[in-house]
Amino acid sequence: MPHKRYNATWAKIGNASGFRLSAGFFKENPQFAGAKGAVEVISSDTLLVRLQPQSTEQEQAEDELMLSLFLDFLMKQALSNPSELEAYTEAMAAEDDELTAGVVLDN
Repeated sequence: MPHKRYNATWAKIGNASGFRLSAGFFKENPQFAGAKGAVEVISSDTLLVRLQPQSTEQEQAEDELMLSLFLDFLMKQALSNPSELEAYTEAMAAEDDELTAGVVLDN
């Protein structure tokens, strides 16, 4: 990703002080709007800013909502069509174990 510079100016913000970034920064990087982070002083004229994009939390919430809606759909289908349900047998479990043998899952 190419490096791009944005102007920052010191500003009084309420009872605190802060830096303002040009509107172009947020226009070109909308994932940082509302983000939280930290600033590390590297030298007398250099700061390192690390931000946690808010979209990560929002995407996780959306994923959880979609999973919940999908599970609700499955439950509704199962309750409205009980004749189509099939018991999970030991043979099915053995077949699943065979298919997933040697697969390593990351946390």
